[in-house]
Parts: sequence; structure tokens; C-alpha cells
Amino acid sequence: MTNQQKLKKLFGILDEIQSYGHAIGKLSFDMECCAPEEGIEPAGRDMAVLGKRVHKLTHSKTYEKLIRELHENDEGLTPVQKKTVEHLYDYWTKEKNISAQLSYEMDLASNRAYAAWLSAKKANDFSLFRDALADLIRYTRVAIDLRDEKKATTYDTCLDDIEKGGSIAQLDGFFAALKERIVPLLQRIVAEGKPIREDFMSRPVPIPRQEAMSKYLLELEGLRKSALVLMTTEHPFTTSFGKHDVRVTTHYHEDSFISNVFTTLHEGGHALFMQNEPQELHDQHCANNMTNAMHETISRFYENLIGRSEAFVTLVAPKIRELSEGVFDDITDRELFEAVNVARPSLIRTESDELSYCLHILIRFELEKAFINGEITVDEIPALWNAKYKEYLGVDVPDDTQGCLQDVHWSGISFGYFPSYALGNAYGAQILATMKKDFDVDAAVAAGDLLKIRNWLIEHVFSIASLTTPDEWIRAITGEGLNVNYYLDYLEEKFTKLYELK
Repeated sequence: MTNQQKLKKLFGILDEIQSYGHAIGKLSFDMECCAPEEGIEPAGRDMAVLGKRVHKLTHSKTYEKLIRELHENDEGLTPVQKKTVEHLYDYWTKEKNISAQLSYEMDLASNRAYAAWLSAKKANDFSLFRDALADLIRYTRVAIDLRDEKKATTYDTCLDDIEKGGSIAQLDGFFAALKERIVPLLQRIVAEGKPIREDFMSRPVPIPRQEAMSKYLLELEGLRKSALVLMTTEHPFTTSFGKHDVRVTTHYHEDSFISNVFTTLHEGGHALFMQNEPQELHDQHCANNMTNAMHETISRFYENLIGRSEAFVTLVAPKIRELSEGVFDDITDRELFEAVNVARPSLIRTESDELSYCLHILIRFELEKAFINGEITVDEIPALWNAKYKEYLGVDVPDDTQGCLQDVHWSGISFGYFPSYALGNAYGAQILATMKKDFDVDAAVAAGDLLKIRNWLIEHVFSIASLTTPDEWIRAITGEGLNVNYYLDYLEEKFTKLYELK
């Protein structure tokens, strides 16, 4: 049997795995967006049962034989097909020692944890989530201990899974560089920054008007409406079932119209990535293999680097006035720009300003590192969370809902995800600096030509993400490895000017 024949046989198995994966994903989407409270756990059990079938397929002798043989000898495969085999082999080596029973238990635990998190957040009571979180941490350690090859610590392994090449040492250095320049700048703004008007930011806007704004923004970003769905959920996310079925969610607050604007821009960035990988990658089962930080690069890029720019705010201000039906008619474009860029220590990560955002991520990174590696217990998380918010941001956490229960991420086995947001900020600023060498980005935004930005990203960013490691990716785009100074220089220039600091 030739290697192409082996690959064809393997692709037949992958087609079935993909169909089950899509079914599981659609159940998950339903669970998070529209299932009744009592239907969440049953949906989780359905997903776990389907997961059994996926496990059986990926642990069959035929699958193992094909993966091994193609990995050992890839002669006759195209470069994309070789990369597909590389991804599959890497995933298989991490999962091959996990039994069907353990896999089923882990799926159940993750789905139960989501229901527990929702209940705990609603009741403002971490104790309702405590046992579910402890189970997820335990299962994470068990699954990693079964691997033939592991990193220095359990959390190092989690980080490398999320971001190839990621480690505690790398992120310790990365966050130290951020703290060194962000904290003093934030302190200067609090002490001597000019006052910025923001009293109008909480003016109520009916939800149907906000939904219309979301649809406008997604179209402006360049998304194909025929391959897109917009819904609501407790904690916004975006998912896809191939490039022709991408689903964006947001969360509306009647008294925070602007919150939805940036949530939609963020999730729309994810959707752009999902809609615009090359068709060849989908055909060869190689798509959607970019890292989470690559994905967060684009969502944070549209949310902040584009969305909070003066050019963009000026562009969309008339639409905001129109859709809010006069609520913001008395607010100038400049006042709106300044208000959406206010820098102030705050409680909620997703609502935090662009400058202090990475400090929210640092807190989560330090806690994850500690509880995954067994340095602290689950019971210590709320108090440590509160203490770190006081230390790093100077704010008091009034309750669990606004504290350690605010994020959905710890209700699934995805520890190590949070640093992706901060890395995405840094990658995005570096990519923007490179994009600006090719055309005037601000002029394109001011003219409403965001397709020019999307098309540049398709060519330079989306096309290679699933074929490269993070380091290879950023070097191919910008000509150098990750350089956090692009991001820090951007922040210092923007906020020094905005707050008229000396």
C-alpha cells in the first residue's frame, strides 16, 4: 500500500471522527446558548457518550498503525499532508494511554463542571463549584501522568499543549516584562492623567438595537453572513464546524452598550480566522491546528488595535448614534474615543481596559500555575484571587461572582489557556507594525475598508497558522521572533498621549 493509499484510508477514519466532533460541538453550543437549566447535565451525558465513539476510533489498531507508519515514512506526501500527519501523531502520543473509561469520566466531569460553574456564579458561591474544579484538576494530572513524555511540571505540560513551546519560564519572563512597564504607566495615569468624561457609558440601549449593532460590526469586519450565526450566552465564545458554519456569541447588557461592541469585535476576530483558512487545509484535515494564542491574536487585534483606535471609533460613531436611537447624539466622536479607552484598575477581565488587561491574565496565570502543580489547594483559590487583585490592581473583590467565578475557562479541562490572551496582545501589536509597512492601516479603517485588513491577514497570517509553530508563525509574518516591546511601545505611546502625561 502506498503512502497516499494509507492516507486515504486514514482520512476515511478522520471523516467519521470529524462528524462525531461536529455533533459533540453542536450539542455543546446548544448547551451553552439555549438549553434549559435542567437540560445542561443530560446534554453533557450525550456528549460524553459520543465521545466514547471518538475514543474508540482514535485508539483502534488500524488508526495507530496508519499514524505510526505515515509518521515514520512520509515519502510521497505533500507538505500539507506531512503537517497533517505531524499534528495527528503529536495528538495521538498525548492521548494513546488514556483508556475509554477514563476519557468518558473526563468528559462527564467537564460537562458537570460547566453546570456547576453556572449555578455557582448565579448563587455567588464558590463552594458550589469547588468539587467540580477539584475533579478537573485531578483528571488533568492523571491524564498527563499517563503520557510517555512530559515537561518539567504538570503546568509546563499544559502550557506546551496550549501553545507549542510554552513554559512557565517563558511566561514568567514575558509577564515580568509587561509588569515592568505597564504598572508604572497605570500608576501615572491614576495620579496625574487628565479626567475623561464617561458618564454617558451606562446609558441604557434596548437589546434589539444592540443586536443590530453586532450584525453591522460582523459585516464590517468582513465575515460571510451565509456562513455565520449570532447568538447569546453567559460567557461569549466563538466556535466553528468547518469554514461554512461559524457561530459567534455575545452577551448584552442594557446599561452597557459599548461592552457588546467590543465583545462582538473580539468574537468576530475569531470568526474571521475560522472562515478564512485555505480550503486545502480543510480538505487535508489540517485546518484549525493553530494555537490558542494565534487565535487570540486576531480577536484582540480587532477588539483593541482596530476597535479602540480613533479611526475606528470615528467610523462607527454615526452608526452608534443611529442604532441607539438618539441616546448618544450629544456625544462627540472624540469623547466616545476617549471614553472607550479609559484606563482604570477594575474587577472584571472581559470589561477591563486595554492597559490593565494583562494584569488580569497574570493573576490567573499565577493561580493556575500554583493549583495545577499542587502548590495550593482549591479551597485557597478565592482568598488568593482576592489578595492578588488587591496587590496588582488595587481593587477589592466584593464577591465570588465578580471574583474567581467570573470566567468560564476553569469549567473545562483547558488549564493554561489564559496566557494566550496576553501573548495574543503582544503578537497583534507586532503584526500591526508589519502591516503598516504595506499600507496605511488607519486610513483604511477611516475609509471603512476593513476588507483590506482582512485580506492582508488571509494572505500573511491565516494561510500559515496551522502549518507552523508559534515561533515559526510570527517570524514568517514579521521577520523576527516574539518581541514584547512592540506592544509595550504601543501602549505607552497611546496612553501617554490620551491622558496628556508629561
